[in-house]
This record gives sequence, structure tokens and C-alpha cells, in this order.
Amino acid sequence: MDDRPGLARAFEAAVQMAVRAPSVHNSQPWRWRLEGKNIHLDADPTRHLPVTDPTTRALLMSCGAALHHMRVALAALGWQTRVDRLPDPEDPNRLATLEARPGQAAQSDIDLAAAIPHRQSDRRRYDSRGVSGAHLRQVSAVAPKIGAAARQVPGLLRGALAQAASACAQRHARDPRYQRELHVWSGRHRSADGVPAANTPPTRVDDEIVLRTFDNPELADTQTDSDGAEWLVICTPADDRLACLKAGEATSAVLLTATGLGLASCVQTEPLSMPDLAAALRTEVLHDCAFPQAMVRIGWTPATAAPLPITPRRPTADIIDDPQCTGSRSIPHR
Repeated sequence: MDDRPGLARAFEAAVQMAVRAPSVHNSQPWRWRLEGKNIHLDADPTRHLPVTDPTTRALLMSCGAALHHMRVALAALGWQTRVDRLPDPEDPNRLATLEARPGQAAQSDIDLAAAIPHRQSDRRRYDSRGVSGAHLRQVSAVAPKIGAAARQVPGLLRGALAQAASACAQRHARDPRYQRELHVWSGRHRSADGVPAANTPPTRVDDEIVLRTFDNPELADTQTDSDGAEWLVICTPADDRLACLKAGEATSAVLLTATGLGLASCVQTEPLSMPDLAAALRTEVLHDCAFPQAMVRIGWTPATAAPLPITPRRPTADIIDDPQCTGSRSIPHR
């Protein structure tokens, strides 16, 4: 039986879900291609942010998150996948090839797929009530299945996160190249990519751990007495391109699991773009046992908070490649 027509329909539907994955500055640096029973994920080097993301860590993680979204979406649609990551040493843009075959969806896949349309980056203050240990364990448990870990950062170690975040923010504030790139990719209105002004609250200098500053913030922050956010660090045993890709997949799994539990979340990668700050976090938070790849903030949205505006995404037609076409640019090696 020829399954290709059914896979083609599932592929188009799954791409619409995969594009909901989080990406650095909502740059959406991915391209998809269906060839026979294989689905290819390529990085889009034209969407690399060289100042914000000099080592391509964030680009690879963004594509890893989209890869996980795609696999979850396909599974929920009745297609199991076997993934070959970084399959072609001669093509650094080819990040993964998925071999798809019909298969029954597990309840966990259905639950994660159901969370995709509801997950958003919520940078506002969270409710003062804490996240239970049971919820933290459930959220963290999904990362090892992908070859990463999600380590909760206890209060005694949060000073290291705060120091790294503050130091990075101060350096970026003095960097005109970074500020120009930030201006291009944030404060957007009626755009299919970039960070919308309507989705970013003003910078809070009194936060325990400062978040990245964006242009022209227009989102009203929540009014809470204290912020009950918890912080996780997504980490990997290695620090190469494959590790970054898997870290992105693990981040997607963590975020979707948190969303399914009703938790709000956002990702902070700004301090990890600077090698000395990433090294400090590796030592002070992870005790030199793993490499930090992303910081994830989770908590409860206050009951009085307004719904977040939907962050736009590019049309799927803009990110699906014709199998007859090939690109010419490559992302740099890390």
C-alpha cells in the first residue's frame, strides 16, 4: 500500500504545528522538505542572528524545538518517526532526517500535541504561589528521554543565574551592534516573525533574575506581590552541535509538559551566548557535571492576568522547500 499521499497530508498539518515552536527572537530559522517517506529539517542560515547568537547555539536549539514539535504532531496524527540527527557531515544545514511510518499515537503524544497551540512565551510576573515538587518532577522527567536534563535551580544557587543575567544585560546594553540587531528583530507590529511589541512587558530591574530586554514593550505586566517562578536549566553532557539540537528538543518537551499542566513558561538564553558566563554557570550551578544550554522559567499565571496575544508565525508555504530546490548558504560550524 502506498502511504505517501497520507503522509503528505499529515506533513502539511504537522508543519503548521511545528512552526509554533519557540525560537530565538521568533526568527523561525528552519525549513522543511518531504521526500518520499523522509522528512528533512534544514537550518535557514539567512535567519541566523550573528550578534545575539554568535555560536549558533540558539539557532540549533530553535530548530531542535521545531523538530520535537514535528515529531509530536506527526505521532498524534498517526505517524511514528525514526530520527537521524546531523545525517550529512558535508551539509551543516541538514539537521535531521525523519523516516515516517504509520503507527498508533500514545496518549503522551496526544497530550503534548494538544499543548502546542496553547504554549506561549509569558514574560510577565507569575503568581506568588509556588510550583509543587510533583509538578517540577513531572516537567523535568521528560528531558532525559531525549538525552538532556532539566535541573531545578534551588534558591541558594539562583544568585549565580542572577549575576550572569545581569552581567550579560549590562554588556548588551553597551554593545551598539547588539542593539541594532535587537531593534531589527523586536518591537514588531503586524509582522509574521520577530518579537511583537504586544507580547513583551517593560523590563523589570527589580526582578531576582532579569529577562532579556526588547524594543517598544507594550504588554501590561501582572500585578502580584511576589513572583513564585521556578527556574530550570536545560543541560547536556556534551557541548557540540548535536547537544544543542537535543537541548532544543528537550526544551520543547519541558515547555509542552508545563503547558499541559497549566503552567506558564518562557525561555532565557541570553547569558549563555557569552562563553565566560556559560562557563561560570556550568561550575556554579551544575558543578561541572554538564553544559548549560537554556534557562526555563515556569510558574502560574495570575487569575486576573489578561490572555496573551498570539505570537505570529510565517506561512507554512514560506518554510516548505520544493524537493527540486537546493540552498547555497551554510550555517557556520560551532
